[in-house]
Amino acid sequence: MKGKEIKVKTACFTYRVIIEKNLFRDVGKTLRMLFPSTRALLVSDTKVFSIYGREVLESLESEKWQVETVIIRPGERSKSLAGASRIYDAALGAELDRNSPLIALGGGVVGDLAGFAASTFMRGLPLVMLPTSLLAQVDSCVGGKVAVNHPRGKNLIGSTYPPRIVLIDPDTLKTLDSRQIKAGLAEVIKYGIIINVDFFNWLENNLDYLLQGDSSSLAEAIYVSLKAKALVVEEDEYETDYRRILNFGHTIGHALEAATSYRHYLHGEAVLTGMAAATHLAGELKIITEVDLARILNIIDRVGVKMPPAGLTAAAVIDKLRQDKKRQGDDLIFVLPTAIGRVKMVPLNSRQLIEKAVSIYLG
Repeated sequence: MKGKEIKVKTACFTYRVIIEKNLFRDVGKTLRMLFPSTRALLVSDTKVFSIYGREVLESLESEKWQVETVIIRPGERSKSLAGASRIYDAALGAELDRNSPLIALGGGVVGDLAGFAASTFMRGLPLVMLPTSLLAQVDSCVGGKVAVNHPRGKNLIGSTYPPRIVLIDPDTLKTLDSRQIKAGLAEVIKYGIIINVDFFNWLENNLDYLLQGDSSSLAEAIYVSLKAKALVVEEDEYETDYRRILNFGHTIGHALEAATSYRHYLHGEAVLTGMAAATHLAGELKIITEVDLARILNIIDRVGVKMPPAGLTAAAVIDKLRQDKKRQGDDLIFVLPTAIGRVKMVPLNSRQLIEKAVSIYLG
């Protein structure tokens, strides 16, 4: 594919997002031009590192980088203060200075954890994102939201810290299984629902190609999704108002993850369920037409909502909802669709209404 580039302008930095095949083999040279340092720390997980670790390390070492590595277990349970502490220890052992890049090679968990460590170690190391999952490529690699989980809630400990550069190789998606592709498509569909009706129409026509892993369709979805996110982030980097639209599906999604101890759902799977439940809430409140409600639920159904684990109750999910960091007093703030391409923030404290929407997906 011909390479594409997006520039994201934040209060502190303007950073580039480059989407192109075979970027990893030149990562050492790319970073050499950016950072006046000889030391770097690479964070990855066991699965991703086994596929791409050697290529990235050889590229870095060919440009005389001295690289230390931290390899974590895949999954949300690694995204913890203990995981961040491992990175701090490695950074100290590698004698990093404040110009030494911390490189996140992996999906959303690796990016969030490495980003959190980069934002806090020595009051900030330059962060480089090499996202390898669809979800990370279309969403979490841009915008600077970095965090670790707390046993009582998702992403409760974190900050806003933009990367210095993002390098996306769409060919990494060829190593993903269908479950990971579906999880990433939750965030892709989100952009069509919240901000881009033309993209939603395109997704309706091209979803089967995306589900099959078609390279050109996925590359287009990545580019359009990140362009949409960049526009939102540039307008409201610190989520004081407008950026909250990106939380569509995440309020209930995060509660599902926490209620199942981060063991059952991939993040995108939980978000997809949360998007469906939020759409049902919009229908109950009569703020969306039946036609648009049906189209949204239909495209979600085509991806496929993951079945919940046995014994999960709406009460358990709502208990986790009460710990959501976006609540205001007794009100939970939901992002609800009012039409395809438009959403609004709606404060709710009706347990009965919320429980009804959640229960639909708990069997």
